[in-house]
Amino acid sequence: MANRPLTVATVLGATLIASGCAWLEPKVPEGKPGIPVEWPLPPDSPRLESAAASSVAAADIGWREFFVDPALQQLISLALANNRDLRVAVLNVEKARQLYRIQRADRVPNVGGNVAGYRSGGDPLVGNYYSASVGISNFELDLFGRVRDLSEAQLQRYLAQEEARRAAQLSLIAEVAYYYLGLAADREQLRLAQATLKIREDYHALTVKRHELGAVSALDLEQERTQVEGARADAARYAGQVAVDADALALLVGAQVETKLLPTTFDGEVVGIAALPAGVPSTVLLRRPDVLAAEHLLRAANANVGAARAAFFPQISLTGAIGTASSELSGLFASGTSVWLFEPQVNIPIFEGGRLVAGLGAANADRDIALAQYEKSIQQGFREVSDALALTATLAAQRSALQALVDSAQHAEDLSRARYEAGRDSYLVRLEAQRTLYVSQQALIATRLSEQWNRVTLYKVLGGGWKERTP
Repeated sequence: MANRPLTVATVLGATLIASGCAWLEPKVPEGKPGIPVEWPLPPDSPRLESAAASSVAAADIGWREFFVDPALQQLISLALANNRDLRVAVLNVEKARQLYRIQRADRVPNVGGNVAGYRSGGDPLVGNYYSASVGISNFELDLFGRVRDLSEAQLQRYLAQEEARRAAQLSLIAEVAYYYLGLAADREQLRLAQATLKIREDYHALTVKRHELGAVSALDLEQERTQVEGARADAARYAGQVAVDADALALLVGAQVETKLLPTTFDGEVVGIAALPAGVPSTVLLRRPDVLAAEHLLRAANANVGAARAAFFPQISLTGAIGTASSELSGLFASGTSVWLFEPQVNIPIFEGGRLVAGLGAANADRDIALAQYEKSIQQGFREVSDALALTATLAAQRSALQALVDSAQHAEDLSRARYEAGRDSYLVRLEAQRTLYVSQQALIATRLSEQWNRVTLYKVLGGGWKERTP
């Protein structure tokens, strides 16, 4: 009897070592998104201008190297520290990690101690019983990998949540840059509208005097007034938009933004990298956080298929304990009071009413859904990059054309004003020249904004922005 506890421990150890000798999880299906290897670049597409970045993938370019504006860098840093949406994403990662730890704990025995005492009997017989033991309870021997598959599925969901956090960071950085650039462009539009309003107010005052002297008609005076009020309306509209942009930026940052961090001009470049490095294949999409998250969810669904398969096989669980028992509390640990328990249980599925078959079918369907979503995430990423690349060339050409248009319109407006004041052109000719110049200046600012936005978008959709600095 003295060797019985040792024998029980030996048997338990041997069965634990035998645990996990089979794994029924199928091979992870291969995604077939059906995208070409190379990007459908438009002819004469521009390439990276930065020699330092040409050998570095976009996903490895730190956002401090990509965004060269110090104020924007500080705003992004504040947003990463204070933004509530990103904070929720981080907490979701922590929650997923703890859930994985809970699931992983099922792969090892839970050892616990138990101390009990009870009194029973009837008149006139009364008995006492006391016991103390340590052991395991209902530990499943994972002979067919069910527990391991469930643990693997939870691990993959945890990793997917981590990738979702990275995707949230990328989106946040891009949104801060979008609103920063938008605020700079709207302030530029506001300055243009205010300058135009000042010029037209001055000229309207001069036209009023000339009308009083009979030099211009009442029609010319009213047409000049329409230009003044139009510029006034534009100035009010852009003033409101500037306020809205500042509020949106403050919400993203998660705190009030100091005035010194807000853009004052739209002259300089805030983005240091213009386009895509030459020869980058479309396989870089596999490094995007959303694609990696979809891949982890596919692996999790595939592990659940293995767990559903294992449910068809017998489940063996063990309960075992060693300890001491006595009818007297004072003699609980005395010699000759040792006890042991070894209780294996085998649950063999015989008739489940189709539950196991339905569970396996549902697991297979979930895996196929996850595979389709994984393929779609790659296709979506390919489209986003292709769109950004196509706009890279067209926006550059559009900006160049609009700059030439502004230069020409400015020259035409100068000539028209001189000819009108010399009495050689009508007021309508001069008015049209003013409109052309104003509209072309507004269009140039909008196109420059779109071009900068597109560079930020290209950086984001290639998976860049989750590292602070380039290695």
